[in-house]
Amino acid sequence: MTDAVRTPHPGLAESPFLAAARGEVPSHTPVWFMRQAGRSLPEYLKVREGIGMLESCMDADLVTEITLQPVRRYGVDAAIFFSDIVLPLKAVGVDLDIKPGVGPVVASPVRTMADVEAIPDLTDEHVPYISQAVRQLVAELGATPLIGFAGAPFTVASYLVEGGPSKEHARTKAMMFGAPDVWDALMRKIAGIAAAYLRIQAEAGASAVQLFDSWAGALTPADYRASVMPHSERVLAEAGELGVPRIHFGVGTSNLLGLMGEAGADVVGVDWRTPLEHAIPLVGDRAVQGNLDPTLVFAPTEVMTARAAEIIEAGRRAKGHIFNLGHGVIPSTDPGQLMALTEFVHGYQLR
Repeated sequence: MTDAVRTPHPGLAESPFLAAARGEVPSHTPVWFMRQAGRSLPEYLKVREGIGMLESCMDADLVTEITLQPVRRYGVDAAIFFSDIVLPLKAVGVDLDIKPGVGPVVASPVRTMADVEAIPDLTDEHVPYISQAVRQLVAELGATPLIGFAGAPFTVASYLVEGGPSKEHARTKAMMFGAPDVWDALMRKIAGIAAAYLRIQAEAGASAVQLFDSWAGALTPADYRASVMPHSERVLAEAGELGVPRIHFGVGTSNLLGLMGEAGADVVGVDWRTPLEHAIPLVGDRAVQGNLDPTLVFAPTEVMTARAAEIIEAGRRAKGHIFNLGHGVIPSTDPGQLMALTEFVHGYQLR
């Protein structure tokens, strides 16, 4: 008997988040926040004190506690698994670290086919703490769904090729255009790792998954379609076999929203740069997620909620709408504002 046959909590059948993700009618507009389990919460800062990011992600009990914190505080409609998109690479042996104020830094960037071939495939044995944390979370969350996640192939490839965060992605694109065989091999490798990582989370009990493509906005539609989309498509196709809703989110991807939906998403995440009413016709017969500007939580509460109301109203035109920010929670965000925002969304009457 495997985790794949785990019996879900009966209350999940009533989940507004899952209903909206599947294009059904929820009892209210569901809301959760990207990076809700993170640096804006004082309780998070307390439990993370003196513990490195990747070390935190490998401690099942700590992952469980951090993931639960925003659910306890805000009463959001879904939990997002606390981890990092480069964690699977670390787990298979890639020499990398997350440096405060910088981000993921890779000791030996990928440059050649041999470098790609040296990266092992991900198996369950690499990440036993992930399965353990998901099982613990599902038991604690009950009727609140858990969202598993993975980094999309392009974004993870960029970290590996650049050696760290990049604004231009020059080395990444140089490989994509100048060494297409190496690029294809690298993307296949990362897609396999991402698909395995999502499978592990879903089999342990995650109710949905999200594929993050933070840097895909650096691409033209033609380059995305030719060199990236097939690999994201593979990840999402394999996730689809798990029977869980799939969310696909990218930053600065106004020109890619249609393609990101075509890649296999049930829900397309929209960042704050694109008005939701403009995004909905682009994504086809799919739900949308988003997309309040994360800086609006620093505005007066009435300004923030007025804009939230506009987004909820726009979301009514979609197959389904999950309220979220248009990117992650900013670390200096006042948790009280997120509480007020959650309560406003939950209390908003869809006319």
